[in-house]
Amino acid sequence: MPDVQTLGEFEQIVLLAILRLGENAYGVTIREEIIARTEREPSPGALYVTLDRLEEKGLVRSQFGDPTPQRGGRAKRFFSVNAKGVESIARAQRSYQRLMKGLKLPGVAHA
Repeated sequence: MPDVQTLGEFEQIVLLAILRLGENAYGVTIREEIIARTEREPSPGALYVTLDRLEEKGLVRSQFGDPTPQRGGRAKRFFSVNAKGVESIARAQRSYQRLMKGLKLPGVAHA
């Protein structure tokens, strides 16, 4: 079996946010996307720890953009999901879908 990366819920959320943002995925925009889509408000620290962990797992890569005067000469760190990351999120989501198939949640019209 290939190197299978298991993903926690927040790791999945972060990967999906990066995929949604495309080339504009850096810390601030990733956090804003998560807040807008999930109504969760992760701390910046929790987000960056997760981004670093995803990079260590080989699921995302990061690169620095050009420094800007608006950021005091600091560069943004942009993130992208690589093929291994896409496969990991797809595998995790397929697992959830298989678990949900045919399941009726009490008091919930559509899950």
